[in-house]
Amino acid sequence: MEISMRDLWTVIHGMGFGALFMLAFSGAIMELYGGWAAQPQATIDQGGQTRLRVYLVVMVLLAWLTVFSGAYIVYPWYRAIPPAGMTDLTGFPQKLLISSPTTSEWHAFGMEWKEHVAWIAPIAMTMVAYVYWKYGRGVNKHRELRKAALIFALAAFVATAVAGGFGAFLNKYAPIRGGATIHLMNGE
Repeated sequence: MEISMRDLWTVIHGMGFGALFMLAFSGAIMELYGGWAAQPQATIDQGGQTRLRVYLVVMVLLAWLTVFSGAYIVYPWYRAIPPAGMTDLTGFPQKLLISSPTTSEWHAFGMEWKEHVAWIAPIAMTMVAYVYWKYGRGVNKHRELRKAALIFALAAFVATAVAGGFGAFLNKYAPIRGGATIHLMNGE
């Protein structure tokens, strides 16, 4: 059993950082919605507030790790330019997608959307974490601020889902392969 270094980085980017970030939304959105739906006099205890702050900071770190690993590690491999005259484009995902009318829209629409929409998630979650870090338990007194934080968290969730969905489909049609081979197990 083996995997290439580029495959490994693609897995770390999407299934590592990205999937963990998506999973974290289940807890974050419920907590943020609970805070938004609460009455202004309702408060979160100090332990709950500390857990929420740490949770949101970890989410922000995961979001930025996902975007940076995608933009600066995986994406350059996607955009690699083949040498002149090369006909086997399997090592050049963007050119492979563009080379066929049946897959060209995966680049033109899917990757272009993925490139841009993915940046919304860490920016929005950074704002959410900042609001909850700054206001702490007092955020319940600012109903519109709580509502805005929830909306930004939902926007980050949607942006992550769109980017992750396109990433999975793009990797199916034009996987990023190459680099050193890592042997995970030997067969029988």
